Amino acid sequence: MNYNTINIKKERIPIISFFSGGGFMDMGFISAGFDVVFANEYDKVFAQLHDEGLFSWAKAHKERFCPISTTESLTDLSPKAIIDMAFPNGVPNLWGIIGGPPCQDFTMNGNGKGFNGERGKMTQVFYNRIRKMKPSFFVMENVVGLLMRKEQKRILDTLLLNSICDDYYIDRQILNALYYGVPQYRKRVFIIGIRKDCFTPLVTRTPSIDNVTSIDFPWPKAKFPNAEKEYDWPSMIPYGTINVIKPESIPYELCVQSCLDNAVNMPNGIEYFELIKNSEKRKEIYEGDTKRRSFKRLHRYRYSPTTCFGNNEIFLHPYNNRRLSVREALRIQGVDDKYCFGPGRLSAKFKIISNGVPTPLAKVVANSLYDFLYDLQRNK
Repeated sequence: MNYNTINIKKERIPIISFFSGGGFMDMGFISAGFDVVFANEYDKVFAQLHDEGLFSWAKAHKERFCPISTTESLTDLSPKAIIDMAFPNGVPNLWGIIGGPPCQDFTMNGNGKGFNGERGKMTQVFYNRIRKMKPSFFVMENVVGLLMRKEQKRILDTLLLNSICDDYYIDRQILNALYYGVPQYRKRVFIIGIRKDCFTPLVTRTPSIDNVTSIDFPWPKAKFPNAEKEYDWPSMIPYGTINVIKPESIPYELCVQSCLDNAVNMPNGIEYFELIKNSEKRKEIYEGDTKRRSFKRLHRYRYSPTTCFGNNEIFLHPYNNRRLSVREALRIQGVDDKYCFGPGRLSAKFKIISNGVPTPLAKVVANSLYDFLYDLQRNK
């Protein structure tokens, strides 16, 4: 494909994916009209899972499959080496970088090391690669904790984003996956940059130290705004309660039950960790008791709290006394059933699932970006 003569309403826009994980963000962008030409994931087991899941998904949807290009650390990969692998026939006129750097050092329940942590430093590496590689646009997503702590926000604004403001128009927004049809309360911050010498923006504003945004990006409109307050969500009920009726006003797609239907008959549908200790005692946990530190029992007609598997946080099935299966967890992240893992590596599967951005949320952002780039190119 000749990306240098691209008509972006008909052709795909090439992107490089950093910190690809399970490829949940990549799937959203591919579905919106982008083409992943290079993918990087440092964890070798995650890389295997990525390729298994993305291959099955791409084959089913007749999309181009891009396996993990390298498992080298992004720190050790030079910008030239990445460019050469991604674009062996020359760098196109229009291309981008997307990625979600490791977020554990920024989570509100994490160790609080922020940019000083080993994972937190990868956010700096991400922006370093943007400065040196100069993509036409970039998208970064991360946990809202990146902006919640004053010192972290200051570093992000003054040391990272301000360092590229001369070259990029920037906007950022916190989006909640629940508002976009995902049955999970999951907030993520998205930062989008558009290179100034590539486009003339439609609307700009003057950035400041505390507000680095300089364009009004058309963020996707929420399908279910303020959903956690908008509906009369049911209260906790004793485990084993039968004949539970869904409140008529609540959209079914926002309910955990939509992720449970026929899940056991799907690939990865019966993969879950057994409740080895105190299994009978777990029946005392009410359906809908999700305020606990762990062993949160989901309610069939409520949304899930933010998934955080692999950090001693366990989600229980609403009415079966077991933990969630891999397929159920994938569905809570908005991943369709064509995405399938091979056998084994159960701990890694749950970890890679909880690390990802919900695919439908990535897709609506990618759709908005695709249309925005089209308008900018037409304006140019």
